[in-house]
Amino acid sequence: MNEVFGAEDHGDGYPGVGRVLVVVPTYNEADNVGVIVDRVHRVAPSVEVLIVDDNSPDGTGAIADRMAEADHRVHVLHRAGKQGLGAAYVAGFGWAGEHGYDAVVEMDADGSHAPEELPRLLDAARDADVVIGSRWTSGGQVVNWPWHRQLLSRGGNLYTRVALGMPLSDATGGFRVYRVPALARLDLDSVASQGYSFQVELSWRAHRAGLRTVEVPITFAERERGTSKMSPVIVGEALWRVTMWATLDRRTTPGGSRRGAGDHQLRWP
Repeated sequence: MNEVFGAEDHGDGYPGVGRVLVVVPTYNEADNVGVIVDRVHRVAPSVEVLIVDDNSPDGTGAIADRMAEADHRVHVLHRAGKQGLGAAYVAGFGWAGEHGYDAVVEMDADGSHAPEELPRLLDAARDADVVIGSRWTSGGQVVNWPWHRQLLSRGGNLYTRVALGMPLSDATGGFRVYRVPALARLDLDSVASQGYSFQVELSWRAHRAGLRTVEVPITFAERERGTSKMSPVIVGEALWRVTMWATLDRRTTPGGSRRGAGDHQLRWP
């Protein structure tokens, strides 16, 4: 059973966007969670943070509870065990909808997504339904990744772009802003993907729903503390699901033409 810890006090919200909730899934992020939340509030004091902890053995949940006691802008959603990144975000999105937020942000706990870039994503959200912090669009970059990991990410995004017909440079990127009304159009209850494929699936659903999507260049840095959750299983799941969705697109679209909002896709200068 999910358990929520923390008071509600939403303030005036982010200018032009409204009440913003940053969802941070955690599993064994005791060394990182406090640092990330502090960095978020230094650059965006009006936003709130929901830490979604999957019963971390290293005590991350207890640390989050103490943060919530000390700061009304921090909330904690405790889950019974490790259930995956996608499920954590869906739970966070649901919590945001139930508590009246206008926009929700996906952000990793490990520092790979620099909180200092959050205001740029939120500024873009004033005129978009979905904002993706992109590593591979013009101006984006990756720091401290070996060449083979860069090749894997670029190749996976190229395959996704071609297979699904989405004009996105970084469909696997996990630093995002969603307008809450837009999320309601994505049928989140039927999403079963995890990891990379979760991000791709939401991009694909947004594209098919005709949502306005913007890519904002970001600098992605490899974590400095803790252990990466990436694995060959996660990559394999993403490739398999992209192929499945591409086949579904061709079966459900008359003449095999693409559905979606190609005319509404935007790029951030």
